[in-house]
Amino acid sequence: MRLVSFSPGDAAAPGVGAPPVTGVRTGLLLVDEVLDLTDPEVGLPADMATLLAGGTRSLAMAADAVRGPARRWPLEQVRLRAPVTSPPKVLAIGMNYRTHVEEMGREVPEYQYWFNKQRTCVVGPGDPILVPAESEQVDYEGELAIVIGRRCKHVPADRWLEVVAGFSVMNDVSVRDWQARTPTFTMGKSFDTHGPLGPAVVTPDEIGDPGALGLRTWVNDELRQDSSTADLIFPCAEMVAYLTTVFPLEPGDVLSTGTPSGVGMGFRPPRWLRPGDRVRIEIEGVGVLENPVEAAEPSAPTGLDG
Repeated sequence: MRLVSFSPGDAAAPGVGAPPVTGVRTGLLLVDEVLDLTDPEVGLPADMATLLAGGTRSLAMAADAVRGPARRWPLEQVRLRAPVTSPPKVLAIGMNYRTHVEEMGREVPEYQYWFNKQRTCVVGPGDPILVPAESEQVDYEGELAIVIGRRCKHVPADRWLEVVAGFSVMNDVSVRDWQARTPTFTMGKSFDTHGPLGPAVVTPDEIGDPGALGLRTWVNDELRQDSSTADLIFPCAEMVAYLTTVFPLEPGDVLSTGTPSGVGMGFRPPRWLRPGDRVRIEIEGVGVLENPVEAAEPSAPTGLDG
């Protein structure tokens, strides 16, 4: 099952002005449609994290709805949003592919190196990645994302899939000079629009072994990253177990599992993203996430009046 968040619209203006609701993408090979899970025939929440908090009952209702009369929209008449539009947490791991460790001239880490991205950076498929006025050192990182499906703590590695709702594609966009200003990385990882996520949350039964998925990233028509999750240093099971040793994970949390070699910073000289570029990330069985790159408009202060 491919769970999505989308804004319904019409052929002239897909999704314009409409708040996101949850859905299931169906019929990819025949008639590509999105089924509305908030239709009264189904009655599931419009927010994905809230839907996932309903557990197996909500997921069973979503699966059953595919065979029912709930409203369907042709894909071209909706705007796909980030499948989890406002995750409770967005956590990402650094230096988790052997090839990326090598290109950065680093040592293989003994422990998992986690940092957080502010959830306000999350955007969806087709949304622009903005190059801020504060820096030109904007980089891409194609990554497999784990979406958590239930509140959990102290999860044994051999039971990690029991707490996973599914998988998605994430671009861990990074502003490298700001990233280097602090060992926590958070400032350089959290600029607005620097967390593209999507196009769907794909349930585990759809993708097979998450430790053997091809991952490729293109900038424009140039293939920059070409790897597999088989190159992960710490596999998904160990990531979930490690994090839940310290704090609970919650429905809708997004875990970005690291990037392989081929990032812009790894070239000599570095090859930063520029306005007019387009980044396409494809993960086998999970989907394709594509976003244009644009210059950010000058920022005005907000929240200062009243």
